[in-house]
Amino acid sequence: MRHNKKFNHLGRTASHRSAMLSNMACSLIKHKRITTTLAKAKALKKYVEPLITKSKNDTTNSRRVVFSYLQDKFAVTELFKEVAVKVADRPGGYTRIIKLGSRMSDAAPMAFIELVDYNENMAKTAKKATRTRRSKKSAAAAPAVEAPATEAPVAEEAQAE
Repeated sequence: MRHNKKFNHLGRTASHRSAMLSNMACSLIKHKRITTTLAKAKALKKYVEPLITKSKNDTTNSRRVVFSYLQDKFAVTELFKEVAVKVADRPGGYTRIIKLGSRMSDAAPMAFIELVDYNENMAKTAKKATRTRRSKKSAAAAPAVEAPATEAPVAEEAQAE
């Protein structure tokens, strides 16, 4: 029986699966976005998010723990120097999975996984101007007052010519 065996084994041995997730996590940290199958992306999300949380606390022990998972000095340095600074105020949810459709050769569902704070297209930087609520009477009266004022100089210029 499979009691309490919730994670996806991805059809691989434990050593192959851990090596693959380590390599994919390094690629995600270096390139900020990777394209893979949906199952691998979901497994990678569960693998990399605790590492990003661990990187918020820049201590020797946390670096050693993260290095034991990633086995890549450049990826660990990138994670602690750049990624941790960007996600410092975020309480979780550091990655985003977006489905792409099926792969042409074997119809496997594809997706790309990316670090949330590095996609400028999805960032909500432009905020709408807040409007104050006004009564209908003042809103109706305001355009009526302004309209003749803007049309009057145009009419005077046309008569002068």
